[in-house]
Amino acid sequence: MDKFDTLTGIAAPLPIVNVDTDMIIPKQYLKTIQRTGLGVSLFDEMRYDSDGNEVPDFVLNKPQYREAEILISGENFGCGSSREHAPWAIKDFGIRCVIAPSFADIFFNNCFKNGILPIALPQEQVDILMKDAERGQNARMTVDLEAQTVTTSDGEVIRFEIDPFRKHCLLNGLDDIALTLEKAAAIDGFEAEAAQSRPWV
Repeated sequence: MDKFDTLTGIAAPLPIVNVDTDMIIPKQYLKTIQRTGLGVSLFDEMRYDSDGNEVPDFVLNKPQYREAEILISGENFGCGSSREHAPWAIKDFGIRCVIAPSFADIFFNNCFKNGILPIALPQEQVDILMKDAERGQNARMTVDLEAQTVTTSDGEVIRFEIDPFRKHCLLNGLDDIALTLEKAAAIDGFEAEAAQSRPWV
């Protein structure tokens, strides 16, 4: 998993509440178990018309937001089904941080497991960031995980809270597999001892 420390990039405003996982990545794209290739289908039903043409008014189709790395949205982001393809699609598009007043629990947890930083902030602070994001590609925000701050293009600093263990994992690029491998020596020792004491197993 990629490490997350400091991110400075374009923030795309998506002022919609209850963005569910089917909106993020529709069900027809759930056949794959690959974590790559889903970015082109992120928000498929809002980004494209029935003929597959881009919808010009959708935020991620606008020239100033095509390279967005931060997404600002409404409350209850990631609700709906538990599909892990939703954070896969977000990450594959290039977005590393999602900021909203609240998140669905399963989506929130899946973000951390896939190198995405979800930040929950009070609505009034999200409104400040949303307004800043609406200024386009010249309004670059900085997310500093170590300092736990989001800095607007005007230099306003907003602090966020994060679980220390999840912070540690993101800063060091540790997913569940990497966390297990950190204990590889202890696991090998246990297996060696078990093989000697219970050779019949």
